[in-house]
Order: sequence, then C-alpha cells, then structure tokens
Amino acid sequence: MPDSDLFTDDHEPAGDAAPSGTMRQPLAARMRPQCIEEVLGQDHILGPGKLLRRVIEADRLTNLIFYGPPGCGKTTLAEVIARVTRRRFERTSGVLSNVATLRNICETAKLFRDGPGTVLFVDEIHRFNKSQQDVLLPYVENGTVTLIGATTHNPNIFVNSPLTSRSLVFELQPLDESSIAALVHRALSDTERGLGHQPSAISPEAVSFLATICDGDARRALTALEVAVLSTPPGADGVVRITHPVMEDCVQRKMVLYDKNEDGHYDTISAFIKSVRGSDPHAAVYWLAKMLEAGEDPRFIARRLIILASEDIGNADPRGLTVAVAAMQAVEFIGMPEARISLAQATTYLATAPKSNAAYLAVDEALEDVRSGRIMAVPEHLKNIHVEAVGREGLDIAYKYPHDFDQHTVQQDYLPVDKRYYRPTNQGYEDTIAKRMKSVEQLKKKS
Repeated sequence: MPDSDLFTDDHEPAGDAAPSGTMRQPLAARMRPQCIEEVLGQDHILGPGKLLRRVIEADRLTNLIFYGPPGCGKTTLAEVIARVTRRRFERTSGVLSNVATLRNICETAKLFRDGPGTVLFVDEIHRFNKSQQDVLLPYVENGTVTLIGATTHNPNIFVNSPLTSRSLVFELQPLDESSIAALVHRALSDTERGLGHQPSAISPEAVSFLATICDGDARRALTALEVAVLSTPPGADGVVRITHPVMEDCVQRKMVLYDKNEDGHYDTISAFIKSVRGSDPHAAVYWLAKMLEAGEDPRFIARRLIILASEDIGNADPRGLTVAVAAMQAVEFIGMPEARISLAQATTYLATAPKSNAAYLAVDEALEDVRSGRIMAVPEHLKNIHVEAVGREGLDIAYKYPHDFDQHTVQQDYLPVDKRYYRPTNQGYEDTIAKRMKSVEQLKKKS
C-alpha cells in the first residue's frame, strides 16, 4: 500500500468519484445548463413557440439584452445560446472593459465573421460609458459581433438608447420555488457536475426553506446547498443528511434584494405607497419591513408618508397628516430601530383611514388654469390697499367682513369667475365638509 500523500484529504471520495479540477469549481458554475432543455424557469420567453426560443431554434440570432434580478440565469442563457447556435463566445463586463479591450475583442471577431460568428456577452451592460458605446456600435451594426447584454437595471432607463434600439429586450423573472427545488434535486443527483459523488439526503422542509429563502436566485440556492453538503458530517452510513435546521444554519440570514437608488428601491416604495393608498395595512407593513431590513433611510419613508397623507387621504381624515408628521419627528428624535414602531403606527393608520384625493386634484386643476390661461386680476374689494388715482371714483366696492353678518357668512365674489376646484367626497370627515359647504352656499343666497 503506497504511503499517504501529505496533501491527501481522507474525506475525498476515492477512485472515479474523486473530484477533478472541474469539480473544484463552485457548484453554481458547474451546474450551468448545457442546453435549452436544462434551463429552468423563464417559460414566458423560452417555452415552446415563444419568441426567444423561435429565434434560437431558427438560428436567426439578433442582439439581445437580458434584464432581471441576480441569479435568474442571464449569463447562463447567453452561454447556452452561443453553444446551441455554435458561435464563438466572448465575455466581458461593463465594469472591467475599457475601449482598448472592446476594440481588441471586436477586431478579433472579424476573423470569424464569415464562419460561425461571435457572441459578445457584456455583463452589467448598463455601466457602459459613451466611449465604450461608440466603439461597440459599428461592430454591432455590421454584424461583426452579436451582442448579448445582461443587466439587473431597467434597460429603458440605465442602458444607452442606441444599444436598446438595436436589440430585443427580454425581462427574466426570478425562479419560482418549484424550479429552485428541481435545481436542488438535480445538483444532489448529478455525479458528473453536481454533488452526486457524496451520498446525501435532503428533507422536504429543507428544500422548501431553501427555495423560499433564496428569493428566486439560483446561484444563492446552489451556494447554500454546497455549503450544507460539504460542511455537514456524514452519518454512520456515510450519508449526509440535510435537515431544515442544518440549512438554516448554513444560510444564516436572508439577504433582502434591494438596490438603493435603483430598481429595488423604487419598486418597493411604489408597492408600499400603493398598498397604503389601497387600504391594505398588511401589505403596507410587509413592504415597510422589507425596506427597513434592507437599510432604507427611515426619513425617506416618513417623507413619503407625509406626501401620501395629503395626496391620498386629505380632508377625509385631516388627522392623517398630523400622524405622518409626528412619525417623521419620532424618526428624527429617537432613530432606529425604535422608530420602526412609529413608522408602523403611521403606516397602519393611513392605510385604514378613509381616502380622498380631492385636495390634490383641486390644487392641480387650479395650477393648470394658472399656467394655461390668462391670470385673473384680484377683485378690487379683496385688495390690500386701494390706490388713489384719477378716474377711480365709483370703482371701489366695499369689502364685507363675514364676522359682521349672521352665521359669519355673507355673499360676495372671491374670484372674477364662477369656478369650483375643491369637490369633497363622501369619505370620512370630508362628508362633513361637503355638507358644510352646501350649508354655506344656502346661507350666502339668503344674505
């Protein structure tokens, strides 16, 4: 029997099961699909008869931009497309590439233009500056390279329009839980690329937990699975058993997908505001919790609540604005984490309050009149000081002081024209306001 090598790992499987150089790559890299059939999820663009699948199968590849969250398969899909269409695959990044690198890649691609052609995959394409775009565009236009870009940002906002106008844009979705579960079982059973060389068993609860906790990110799921299998000692029978507690220990803590000042930020605050406006306190509190857990500035949330209190509730519940302003003051005064309680109180109060946008509509309608029409002069009797001037005799109209009249109300014009901007609804306190306005109108007619 040969002497043991100093660097031999006694825990590594022997013989054919021993890990090769490829097996030492991260599991997520090893498990990348090799063909379209292996791609999980994205049936809305890859299902039978869908546009992207037709383009690939007909080998009529055009420039593509894939937009979606991390781990949904943007890079994988680009590699599969290049493999299926038998094209060269060149990969670069909007972060690392400079003008010289791009020019070198594209000039090399000219040598293969009459052959298989070249797919140029650009990760984080939204980071391309104008110089990089100017270098790349001629090669994209004349077909020297077929561009496939990947971005986690909305390409209509973050990618230069000359590139998007020359490309088909496909939005990839996070993998659903069933796809993540299928991927986990595939990795555990695959002896060539996965973890099949190590006998293992995973409980349904652990699979369900992992499929939920990874938020549709296949890379995160496979990384956690690999940590669990490789760090858990096998039982007496040599089988590694992954239970729910084991998986929780390996994951440690759920990471909230939330890019500040980018899509995650704007999408989540939009969902939060729309949930409050839609009178759903449960959804509103969930989106609030997501923002707070992701590290959102609580002052930003408080400011949005103040705006909402006037825009969407208004006089249906005038206390809403008071509650929102108080929450902002609490955030400034006590800070996090205690301020989460004040924000939750304000959120649930505003979500359950009666809704009216009458004040919001009133001021916008008045602003539209001011901006588009002739500015109306202030009626003489409402002016602060009357100017003594030649020819003015007989023009003065006395201002009627309302408190000198019955019910503190008197008929007089406050606008040169009869125009109504504020139309209170029958919601909450605004119903009382509407009745009060009607009563005042009746009193004015009698005066």
